[in-house]
Amino acid sequence: MTEPAPRHTQRVRVTASRRGAAAARRRPMATALVEQTEVGELYLGGLLRAQLRLALAIVGSGAAILLGLPLLFALVPETRELRLGWVPVPWLLLGVLIYPAVVAAAIFYTRRSERTERRFADVVGGTSER
Repeated sequence: MTEPAPRHTQRVRVTASRRGAAAARRRPMATALVEQTEVGELYLGGLLRAQLRLALAIVGSGAAILLGLPLLFALVPETRELRLGWVPVPWLLLGVLIYPAVVAAAIFYTRRSERTERRFADVVGGTSER
């Protein structure tokens, strides 16, 4: 017969983890962007797609309005005869009120684009100026 293995009666108290173990090294996202790694390219591609979506939404909205008003005037002839005082409404809409709309769209685009860039800078670890 074989003897059972001897039992250790002495206890060991563990007070800290091993100090020789190396901690996992994390690379900052800004480094991944500068070195053009796959992760950096992924984040940069996301930023570019977000800005492209915003630009296409602004251009699409402007095109829909600019092409929709003449279409409305062509399909509903009564709208061509509307007047506000002595000024025809089509002239007022297409000749005067379109400029404040373009300025408002530009302001909206700039603010949304800057917000997207600030979020991107926060994700990659950069500092935002605002």
